[in-house]
Amino acid sequence: MTIHQPVDADTAMNTDPALPFAPHAALARALLPHALGTPGGTSDGAHDIAHLLRVWRNVQRIASAEGGDLELLLAATLLHDCVNVEKDSPLRAQASRLSAEKARGLLADVGWASGRVEAAAHAIEAHSYSAAIVPRSLEARILQDADRLDAIGLVGAARCFYVGGRMGRALYDPADARAAQRPLDDGRFTLDHFQRKLFHLASGFQTSEGARLAAVRQQRLRDFYEGFLEEIEEG
Repeated sequence: MTIHQPVDADTAMNTDPALPFAPHAALARALLPHALGTPGGTSDGAHDIAHLLRVWRNVQRIASAEGGDLELLLAATLLHDCVNVEKDSPLRAQASRLSAEKARGLLADVGWASGRVEAAAHAIEAHSYSAAIVPRSLEARILQDADRLDAIGLVGAARCFYVGGRMGRALYDPADARAAQRPLDDGRFTLDHFQRKLFHLASGFQTSEGARLAAVRQQRLRDFYEGFLEEIEEG
C-alpha cells in the first residue's frame, strides 16, 4: 500500500521535492511527508529537507566508493529524523530509536519485506551520536558517516549556532571564550559545543571515504573556530 499525503515542501523548493532522490523518486514521494517529524515539515532549520538533501549527497559520495544498497540507504536517510526530539530534551538519546520504530511501520506500509525493514531501521537507530549504537551493516556505517559529515565543516558550524539560537544560548562566554579557566558548558555557550562534541566527531568515522571527507571538513571547522576567536579577542 502506498502512503498518500501532501508534501508541503513542494512550495519551499518550487519543484517536485522527490526529484533529487531519483532513481528512487517514487519511494521518496511516499516517505517525504513523514520525514521531518511534524505534519507539513518542521521549524527546525538544522533538521529540514535541506539537511536530508545534504545527507543524501553525502551518502551517494560515500557509497560510490564503498558500495551499499542505495534504495535502502535512501529510505534510512529520509526517515533518520522522522521523530524530531529537541536537543535539550531528556528523550534526546532515544530519538533515533523512536525514528526507527516509526520507520518500521512506514516501510511495512509501502510493502517492504521484514528483512529490509529491519536493515533500514538498524541504520536509523545507529546513525545517532547520542544513541551510541555500533553500526553492524555497511549501510548503517554509511548513514552514520553521512549524517556526521553534516555536523562538521562550515555547514556544521552554521547548524551549531542555529541550534544554539533556538535554545536561547549565548554565542560564547565573553569572560573566557576558550573555556581555559572554566568547565565547558554548551548548555549556556554555543561555542563550547565545538570542544565538547564537534571536534571529536571526525575520529569516529566508519568508512574510509567518510573519514577522508571528514578530515577536510574537520580542518575547515577548526579554521572557523580559530578565526572566530581571533576576531572576538582582537584589541
